[in-house]
Amino acid sequence: MKKKDFIAQDLLGRIYQQLSFVNQKLPPERELAESYGVSRHTIRKALEKLLQIGIISVQKGSGAFINQQAKNNPLIYNSLTEKHYDQINSKLILFRKRRVQLEEKQTFNLTDDDYIWEFHRIRFVDGRGTQIEISKLPCRYFPDLKQKNIENSIQQYVLSKGYEISHYLTQYQAVAINRQESELLKCKKGMPAMKIINRCFLNNGAIYAISEIIDIHYTCTYITPFNKPNFELRLVDDKK
Repeated sequence: MKKKDFIAQDLLGRIYQQLSFVNQKLPPERELAESYGVSRHTIRKALEKLLQIGIISVQKGSGAFINQQAKNNPLIYNSLTEKHYDQINSKLILFRKRRVQLEEKQTFNLTDDDYIWEFHRIRFVDGRGTQIEISKLPCRYFPDLKQKNIENSIQQYVLSKGYEISHYLTQYQAVAINRQESELLKCKKGMPAMKIINRCFLNNGAIYAISEIIDIHYTCTYITPFNKPNFELRLVDDKK
């Protein structure tokens, strides 16, 4: 792990340990540099990462302050959310409107007469092919979805339609890249990757999108509360 990444992780740990920081403010760069035995440039790089993911805010002339609201999010950051949108580009592979299929009808609570949008895109982070995404959205909610929306931010498009996004249900699975995926991402067949399956919910409980993503550079950091009832239930099951 690079020094800047270690320092960012260590500072995250200290923040989530609820260690006392005077006025919720991080120590000055000079003090942090001496503490970690690195240059102030390395400290700045670590703080930039915390700034990008919304954990801290920087006030010119005053220093870096901890954002209390960010501490309530179980996903601190992943390899995509730590990037600004101007560092992420998308290339559309497929975009079509088609009749809904049985599983999609059940997922989106649609009828046989409904249509969905389906699109496939490659996502580039800092110019490097990183993800293949296949997503589906009900035409009923988004009748005017266009290519330019897909090549930018789908979340921004959804919000622009007046919807409020609530949460995501996400499944992770380790996989190996197949031939077609390797050609799209220009990597070796059989390379390890993460498959990420999302169900995306609105505030009214409706699912507005489902997506399946293959990511070859995926990393993430979570804070997970200890689930004591589940732990004890598993212990009981083990004794049977």
